[in-house]
Amino acid sequence: MVSDEYLSSLALPELGALLRCRQLSPTELVEWSLECLDSIGLGLNAVVSITADLALGEAALAEAEMLRGLDRGPLHGIPYGLKDIVATSGVPTTWGAEPFREQVFSYEATVVKRLRDAGAILVAKLATVELAGGMGYDNPDASFTGPPLNPRDRSTWTSGSSSGPAAAVAAGLVPFAIGSDTSGSILLPAAWTGTAGLRATYGRVSRYGAMTLCPTMDRLGPICRTAFDCGLVLEAIAGFDPLDSSSLADRFVFSQHDLRRSGFRIGVLEGAAEGATSAVAAAFEHSVEVMAELGQLEMVVLPEMPYREVAEIVSAAECYSMFDDFIASGRTLELTAHKASTFRLAGALLPAHDYIRAQRIRRLIGTAVDRELGRYDAIVAPTIGTLASPAYEDFQYMLAAAFARPINYAGVLTGSPSISIPNGFAPGGLPTGLHLAGARLGEQGMLALAVALERRLELGLGPPATSATSPGSRVDA
Repeated sequence: MVSDEYLSSLALPELGALLRCRQLSPTELVEWSLECLDSIGLGLNAVVSITADLALGEAALAEAEMLRGLDRGPLHGIPYGLKDIVATSGVPTTWGAEPFREQVFSYEATVVKRLRDAGAILVAKLATVELAGGMGYDNPDASFTGPPLNPRDRSTWTSGSSSGPAAAVAAGLVPFAIGSDTSGSILLPAAWTGTAGLRATYGRVSRYGAMTLCPTMDRLGPICRTAFDCGLVLEAIAGFDPLDSSSLADRFVFSQHDLRRSGFRIGVLEGAAEGATSAVAAAFEHSVEVMAELGQLEMVVLPEMPYREVAEIVSAAECYSMFDDFIASGRTLELTAHKASTFRLAGALLPAHDYIRAQRIRRLIGTAVDRELGRYDAIVAPTIGTLASPAYEDFQYMLAAAFARPINYAGVLTGSPSISIPNGFAPGGLPTGLHLAGARLGEQGMLALAVALERRLELGLGPPATSATSPGSRVDA
């Protein structure tokens, strides 16, 4: 017999093995996840809607398919959660914001269709900072669901805006979830909750059906318990989509059976830990020592460029253009974020030539950064320079001092992939995160390094951050 805690800590391959040897059925796994979401997830402010009827129907289908010998791959029969900015037909898609709380679409996002085709089962729409943080916020409770509590320490929060997905995965309520990232909304929550969060190459994953915030920077991606799991999910959701003009034709196949264990080319960002807390700096230094056993390390200095300034101009113009009618209507006053009523008004006054100039500089940044990233499997730095901050205290917008690192904004502007993986725990149990930045379309090498590093750091999955309660039968291991 295995404990509930053990079941909630399993990675995708282990869960799949239990399903395929019929020690666990998709229906049992889904029922267990639904109960966890209800009994734990709601208390974490991580859940918007639990899709019980839909999930149980799809679980029964998956069970019947498996009994017939049909295997859709590593996600078959696996429950997952979806950030509530992604459209699901007939189920509310609230964008985390009170003005859109009753919003229901008659269509569904491409990523939802692809996960269904892969046999994955949607069990919940998960919380997000309202409008994915696009109207600005400096308070953790900037969502009608309340402050997203960090399962590692409920006095802290998960960060935003993929707050619900990170909390649900960290607590062991779902094996994986889909989040979105414009300038760190997958990476930061992953770092603060001890999960793995992948922001793939811009265009790898169709955004059709997802709320648009910044059309030239938005990306969808997985939050999982491991980097290996991120690779499995990415393969299922990546690919060209005629409904998304930005989607790429390049196919992604995660070479899971051919992962290197050494021989990596690794760039270490010079001064990356400067200004970080002692726990974050210590974890990063230890990670660098471990990476020295995995391959060749070189110190890297990114070209001196106005990364953050360009990203902020682009996002100001694009966010305003996406929500100009909503802003003009005055309904930003209905949002929870203290600064939302005025934050994006500056976008109305932004001269067009500033946006055009920023895009020109962005192309120069892309050329320079692509050259550097192309030399390595990944360039590494701390994901964020601090541990998770209090859930009931305001913070400086986007924790700028802690996260305004060139490597993040370089990836935002160039569309290159990044992943955050846990690389340590501070005294008291709060996790630290390591940012690996790869070359455009270079997910395989970046993921291979992340997987090798996870294994060498020997952190292990361990128990989930919050023990989940089983709704019924246990399974034999």
